[in-house]
Amino acid sequence: MPDSAASPQAAVTLRLVYLARLRDAFGTSGESFAAHGDPPTVATLLAALRARGGVWSEELGPARAVRVAVNHELAPAGTVLAAGDEVAFLPPVTGG
Repeated sequence: MPDSAASPQAAVTLRLVYLARLRDAFGTSGESFAAHGDPPTVATLLAALRARGGVWSEELGPARAVRVAVNHELAPAGTVLAAGDEVAFLPPVTGG
């Protein structure tokens, strides 16, 4: 008989996309990422990426302007992420 205790939340696989200066800083245009959380959100994803340290914590830190889009729509920190979502990180664009 299966154990009725709650099992740990399974990871949600996301497609991460890095644009502009972030692509250059991270040395990649994207990756597949297993996000954890109950449920995972943009905020918990950012925290996990910052926890990598180094350039990740610098570029995605609170002192740096970075926008997040989930499935091509700008998303606030509380946005819940689902398996297969595309999460893009982009610095704000200024022009003249």
